[in-house]
Amino acid sequence: MKVALFSLMMNVPNAVTGEAWTAQQKFQNVIDQAILAEKLGFDAYGIGERHGEPFLSSSPPLVLTAIAAQTTRIRLLTTVTVLSVLDPVRVAEDYATLDHLSGGRLTMIIGKGNDPRHYSLFGITEEEQWESLAERYGLLKRLWTEEKVTWSGRYRPPLQEVTTFPRPHQSEIPVWHGSASSTLSTELAARYGEPIFSSNSFHPFEKYKALIDHYRERLVYYGHDPHKAVVGAGSGSLYLADTAEEALRRFRPYYEAFSGTEAAKHNQSPFTSLKDMVERGPALIGSAEQIIVKILKYHEAFGHTVLGISVDGLSEAEQREQLHRFAEEVLPVLKREIPNPLYRGI
Repeated sequence: MKVALFSLMMNVPNAVTGEAWTAQQKFQNVIDQAILAEKLGFDAYGIGERHGEPFLSSSPPLVLTAIAAQTTRIRLLTTVTVLSVLDPVRVAEDYATLDHLSGGRLTMIIGKGNDPRHYSLFGITEEEQWESLAERYGLLKRLWTEEKVTWSGRYRPPLQEVTTFPRPHQSEIPVWHGSASSTLSTELAARYGEPIFSSNSFHPFEKYKALIDHYRERLVYYGHDPHKAVVGAGSGSLYLADTAEEALRRFRPYYEAFSGTEAAKHNQSPFTSLKDMVERGPALIGSAEQIIVKILKYHEAFGHTVLGISVDGLSEAEQREQLHRFAEEVLPVLKREIPNPLYRGI
């Protein structure tokens, strides 16, 4: 199994200490996270995309370029690029540039995003998000693989014999499809025969398993081999301790703080308490042994070979503690027990 660390760059006061970071301090914290992740043997580092407070991740390619300059091996992910609201010409140019500056370490995960505020900001309605995503992705693929592209559609002005520059450094930039709530995302991934990354964050695993199963079924429909399907999955929150009781106690203030945010209300999580979230949901909170058992259980249901984790919101000392513990106590077991994905890119 490969493991990616990611951040949405949520900048809020620490729920335990009350410490507040400036925007500059948060940017540096994220770069330091990525450098540490590479040293500890993580496979990838991802930056999500949000457009509004308290998130500072409105420009993932710029942040990932800064990370690329201070790392050498780790893959760079977008988790996710909100392509449903972006101009594919601009995306093609920005991310091809990042691909060069990183030496070909870019993997893009596309999606419609998880914050309804960006629709009005970029001039589409929420009802248009899936049609917009499909159209823009079709154009982006052509811009990266063809020259002198002539195109017309609904969500940007027509193009006449356009070739974007620079061309990507990689012969083909790997693209994964973010999956969280709708079969329309798994349908798009299956149509192209490309991997999916399940958010697996806010609900019981049955919801996400149904989407992953749909993806595999539709791969068959489009003539792709379902046995070659590549799936990644998130994991909600992470907090390792010597015992489950200690992990719950130390993480509880963070759970209570996040439960009151607008993001949490938007996702309408069905869990009634921290204990309920840990027992019925994907959160990795407990001892190393408990977390390993849980990841293996989800792997049996999902068949995923890439895992996403995050330490957003914790104090800087706790972030480092959690990453060291995960790398030393959990990661070696996952590497041994679960094969790496067949598809390049993470």
